Amino acid sequence: MNVRPLNDRVLVLRVEAEEKTAGGLIIPDTAKEKPQQGKVVAVGSGRVGDDGKRTPLEVKAGDRVLFSRYAGTDIKIDGVEHLFMKEDDILAILD
Repeated sequence: MNVRPLNDRVLVLRVEAEEKTAGGLIIPDTAKEKPQQGKVVAVGSGRVGDDGKRTPLEVKAGDRVLFSRYAGTDIKIDGVEHLFMKEDDILAILD
């Protein structure tokens, strides 16, 4: 299925969290938090300003991003969990 976000929306695939701590302890699934990093899968065409002009988004498909903990809406696409969010919920682009 192809999904194309509208306006300033972004589709993100969460990056899996580490399963071990730095000390080598294995973290059980019940204690894991959802990761706050992801890979941008698709972006919308941009935000429409008050003057009617469209401003393109700063993120692009393929960028690795850091987003706020409670950002966006979880959805499943072809059985894979994705996250729909506004560009404003993205805190940083990771290099």
